[in-house]
Amino acid sequence: MLSSLILNGQPRTSDPSELIVPWWSFTKTVLAATALSLVRDGRVGLDEPMPDQPFTLRQLLRHEAGLADYGELAEYHAAVANGESAWPASEMMQRLEGTRLRYSPGTDWRYSNVGYLLIGRLIERLTDLALDEAVTQRALIPLGLAGVRLARTREALQTTHLGSSSNYDPAWVYHGLLIGPISQAALFLDRLLSGNLLCTALLQEMQAARTLGGPIPGRPWITPGYGLGVMQGSIDGGYSLCGHTGCGPGSVIAVYRICDGDASACFAAFEAGASQGAVEGIVAEQLIDALRQEAKHL
Repeated sequence: MLSSLILNGQPRTSDPSELIVPWWSFTKTVLAATALSLVRDGRVGLDEPMPDQPFTLRQLLRHEAGLADYGELAEYHAAVANGESAWPASEMMQRLEGTRLRYSPGTDWRYSNVGYLLIGRLIERLTDLALDEAVTQRALIPLGLAGVRLARTREALQTTHLGSSSNYDPAWVYHGLLIGPISQAALFLDRLLSGNLLCTALLQEMQAARTLGGPIPGRPWITPGYGLGVMQGSIDGGYSLCGHTGCGPGSVIAVYRICDGDASACFAAFEAGASQGAVEGIVAEQLIDALRQEAKHL
């Protein structure tokens, strides 16, 4: 397992080789931060209807827009398993009937990568930049990150920790797939939630989560929820986790932060051949242990 711990804003452990890993759906948190920077700057409203659409940016960010997800398509999973190249986005949307709403926006919740594809397109339209440039300029550079980029080709993934073991086409991640060191994922979340990019009011909006039911078997959540690009909910010990888990063929990344009074801890972990719940459980244990160890030294 590759991991990185940040305690009270200070890196404590990291992968010494700084191996590059795919960030999978932690990319959504970065896209959300980029979109919220546009809200901060008055370029778009959280609750204004999107152009020619019946849903808002808030509903897209929180998976409440009524959209389906291409992960529901059996032929998508078969194509990925066979190592095929990604379909063009237009073909994916046609196969999925991606413009057909499955419920009225704001009335239900359904995880949707399609929603984040639309967020990426909105970012490009409002900034007049390619998505990787917009994310770099509006989120990565302001938070002091380095060595993070969008993977657009199979060759780009050959530079990651998965290396030649993966023949995955990153274009299957239609909203974009960031790759970078695990330490940079931890730094991003810690600095973001510390208020280094967005104002307090927007961070509160980001972490205002829709509760998604009770405990999830095999995962640490007691009351899981989803905010604006972040998974947010309570775990054992009275703590609340905020961050995101991501998984792709053969690997999982989980990046979370917790606070206890003035103390904070952020932990990122990446592991091949593990389940989401197993990696989330390790992250939760490491975060709680870090805070308890810190409390002993105070």
